[in-house]
Amino acid sequence: MSSATPLRLHVPEPRHRPGDPGDFGDMALSPAGALPRPPSDTPETALREFPYGLIRVLDDSGKALGEWAPKLDPDHLRKGLRAMALTRAYDERMQRAQRQGKTSFYIKSTGEEAVAVAQAMALADGDMLFPSYRQQGLLIARDWSILDMMCQLFSNSADRLKGRQLPVMYSVREKNFFSISGNLGTQFPQAVGWAMASAIKGDTRIAASWIGDGTTAEADFHHAMTFAAVYRAPVILNVVNNQWAISSFQGIAGGECATFAARAIGYGIPGLRVDGNDFLAVHAVTQWAAERARGNGGATLIELYTYRAAAHSTSDDPSAYRPGDEAAHWPLGDPIERLKQHLIAIGEWSDAQHKELLAAVDAEVKKALREAEAIGTLGSTEPDPATMFDDIFKELPVHLRRQRDELLAGMGG
Repeated sequence: MSSATPLRLHVPEPRHRPGDPGDFGDMALSPAGALPRPPSDTPETALREFPYGLIRVLDDSGKALGEWAPKLDPDHLRKGLRAMALTRAYDERMQRAQRQGKTSFYIKSTGEEAVAVAQAMALADGDMLFPSYRQQGLLIARDWSILDMMCQLFSNSADRLKGRQLPVMYSVREKNFFSISGNLGTQFPQAVGWAMASAIKGDTRIAASWIGDGTTAEADFHHAMTFAAVYRAPVILNVVNNQWAISSFQGIAGGECATFAARAIGYGIPGLRVDGNDFLAVHAVTQWAAERARGNGGATLIELYTYRAAAHSTSDDPSAYRPGDEAAHWPLGDPIERLKQHLIAIGEWSDAQHKELLAAVDAEVKKALREAEAIGTLGSTEPDPATMFDDIFKELPVHLRRQRDELLAGMGG
């Protein structure tokens, strides 16, 4: 045993650290249009190339190439462009509001807008969404009120959740948008369970859920995959690989060993890996997975390959763990700019129209912000203590009714 090779522990390291130049020159990317589009009912065993390739539609000049090009109507594309631009404008204003002390916390989706917007637009309005905390674009793409979202952030009297949720943890029943949980990963098995219930009832609606790359290391990810595979649940399970958790890069969650899409292989589920900054590719892949689910073909795992351009949240300083200019070197570009260039390339948009769009969405956000601030911001109003007993039980137990009555008596109510 004295001549045995000493064991070594491998600790994954990111490509770059603070002070290093951001450089993704050695990243292997499938050319736009290179991968074929198989029928949505193709057996998983015939799809083994897809977890290791990268489905791309838009090339560097803005042309849509290959079988995955979804051939969307220009009006649909313009709607997507507007929703992404509005999402970014909303993010910018809300982060500024947080820095001004008007809310306690915020999370931006800068650089990832195509993930939420394109997927929302590829799904049916009745499909159920089980999001993480960086998919505010789902609500915006479904035309939900940004004023309502702001009131949740400010925990004011118009907050539908009455201040009982952390800011950005939206919940909108009217848009089939399930309550966001701060406990990462819970939404994956919840989405699978909802999809199973939909199938049991003979419904036609499917479910979709989103987690980040880091959350794939949680047990909930594997529980969801097992149930989705065994029962062929009509669900789309999305892993947003934006390269970074709050301070650790995706290799710590296993992304250095294999792609996240490749985890589907062990469960017998199709795994698709898509350019998450390509609106057309994300839309097409989501349509494919939805078609498979609605045809009783079961679940699909989609890895959306993108980059978190902003900080993880307003509580994070990314300069402590990655180069400040790394986002500028991301080879898959900016999703808004890429869709803009595509529309220009097909003669359906212009730089002047884009400038007008950015001004319009900024004005829309400013108007909603003034209205939300007029209702109240964090700490500007004191909540009624008696409301602590509301919305917890369908029927308030006797001992809590007694406590509430004592409180009201003490308040003179």
